[in-house]
Amino acid sequence: MIHRSLLMYRGARYFWWALFLSISSVILYVTQGDTQPPNGGTWQGYVLGTVGALLIVWLALLGIRKRRYSSTTGTVQGWTSAHVYLGTALMLIATLHAGMQIGWNVHTLAYVLMLVVIISGLFGLYTYMSYPQSISKNREGGARSELFAELFELDRGARSVASRCAPDVAIAVDSGIERTTLGGGIYLQLFGRDDSFFVRGEGSPVRNADQQAVIDFVGARLPRAAKGTEAANLQQLIVLLCRRQAVLRRIRRDIRLHGWLKIWLYFHVPVTIALIVALIVHIVVTFFYW
Repeated sequence: MIHRSLLMYRGARYFWWALFLSISSVILYVTQGDTQPPNGGTWQGYVLGTVGALLIVWLALLGIRKRRYSSTTGTVQGWTSAHVYLGTALMLIATLHAGMQIGWNVHTLAYVLMLVVIISGLFGLYTYMSYPQSISKNREGGARSELFAELFELDRGARSVASRCAPDVAIAVDSGIERTTLGGGIYLQLFGRDDSFFVRGEGSPVRNADQQAVIDFVGARLPRAAKGTEAANLQQLIVLLCRRQAVLRRIRRDIRLHGWLKIWLYFHVPVTIALIVALIVHIVVTFFYW
């Protein structure tokens, strides 16, 4: 498993690094308090702040390292493992640097942005640990293109059978296929909302979320069907529509999982840039105006 090899890289080397750094930071923090309460202005606070700032800059370099394929400065896997463990340790180091003092100022802004970056990174780690396996299971080992190929085949079959049924059934099925929605904007992808419709008879379009409304419409015709060909066609059509419903569910789930797998980066990277800017302001204000 990729995530397991990431967290256990070289015997979880960077977990021990992060643990050592965290314990050292706590020891350094508790040595304060002889003349003033612990804060970022003592020499211990400056040391913790320097370590935290260097960690922030180094952690931000992971994106650059990933794109330098010929780099010899360690493996991407090693960098990512260190990124996870040292980034988590950074929360403790920065909190100790601040001396647990929080206020409405630029220093707190930098601290809050750091927490947001780390938490979003931990969410990203969770998605990479769990979602790829869920995606593979949902696809049953195949590709998304295979799901669409199956969907198109079911569409053709459903249209063919519906054309041999009553005109209102044919219209309902054809419109249900034409007005099926997949994907869409960010919200639709992440939450799998279905804005599908179908036309019932000569009326206005009716909501067809999860294709259930059109299946119910065709199913309601079955008890009134003449025995023989019409009933057989309706039964076959219901089977095809139910299979189509199942495939659409799998496609929407695939889109949703992929969306969550990617979306956190579109949040994580801009906030990281904002954090670096806030860190620079924090340092300048501390040394020149504080």
